[in-house]
Amino acid sequence: MYKRINGIQHVGVGVNDMDASLKFYRKFFGMDVAFFDAVAPAPLMDIYTRNSTITKRASMILNLQGGGAMEVIRPTSFEPAAPKFEVLPGDLGIFAVQIRTSDIHESHAYCLMNKAPGLSEISFDPNGKPTFFMNDPDHNVFQFVEDTHNYMQTGQHSGGVFSCSIGVKDIEKSRKLYSDLLGYDKVLYDKSDKTYDASESWKDVAVRRVMLTQSAPAGGGFAKVMGQTGIELVQALDRSPNPLFQDRIWADNGFVHLGFDVKGMTLLGQEFKDEGFGFTCDSNDALDMGSTKVHCTYIEDVNGTWLELIEVFKVPIIEKWGVFLNVEKRDPLKPLPDFMLKALRFSRIKD
Repeated sequence: MYKRINGIQHVGVGVNDMDASLKFYRKFFGMDVAFFDAVAPAPLMDIYTRNSTITKRASMILNLQGGGAMEVIRPTSFEPAAPKFEVLPGDLGIFAVQIRTSDIHESHAYCLMNKAPGLSEISFDPNGKPTFFMNDPDHNVFQFVEDTHNYMQTGQHSGGVFSCSIGVKDIEKSRKLYSDLLGYDKVLYDKSDKTYDASESWKDVAVRRVMLTQSAPAGGGFAKVMGQTGIELVQALDRSPNPLFQDRIWADNGFVHLGFDVKGMTLLGQEFKDEGFGFTCDSNDALDMGSTKVHCTYIEDVNGTWLELIEVFKVPIIEKWGVFLNVEKRDPLKPLPDFMLKALRFSRIKD
């Protein structure tokens, strides 16, 4: 049997107004291809919802220009709660998501013209590359970063997800999971400083930032679209960080999980268990989400951040035409052919 972590598939984000957020993400991040959009109970998440099954609407969206996807989640059985404190760099969990763009100045001009909330000036990341920040309607922080990966031209000013920033108590302890097991073993930068220019309150926060990527090539059917992805581990140096979901549950506002595309879930499960990161929940079989079938599991990092592993069995290419792809028996390293990937453009949503 074969096992592999192909890379980041998506970031999960909990929102207040689903339709408004989806429109916002289409406008500012080009996320206009939806793989599914459905309302369903979430018994798999009972362990993270106080042992009570919630109902939620979820939509998986993608920018075909290149990059990871987003799973947008809005609970329908309760009103989502926001953090009770101001989120700062290094708080435990996912506190920012990086969006890729080939031209940082073009993206900043677009965001400025369209009055993006919380828009910062252009500054520089620890590698000296230009970057800027903005918020979504729920005050989640997004950071634009320059990246050359581009799968196809869609007329968008940016691509999709490149990476996310995860607050941890101890970077060296955290790398056992992120580097050794998940394969993000290559360091792009390692810097300790007061380096954030997202807002006035972030500028005086001392942190250590380590950006990781996979030395192995991206794999899986959607590798051509997703490209190489990264994980930034951030450790607060002068304060005690707050857990981002303290006194809250999965599907409340914020970045709820980071999802990885994998192959060989059974073998991976034993490997993670042997290293102290056993599955906390497991669909145990193909989970139906509309026309999409996947095997989903969750693990936690040493600070309790929720990480989802997804093995895909069936995905819609053009659902309205009844075109689906069964990927269960495909070569796990072989990308889907271009005609299939580019056919997804016929599913783009235009406002």
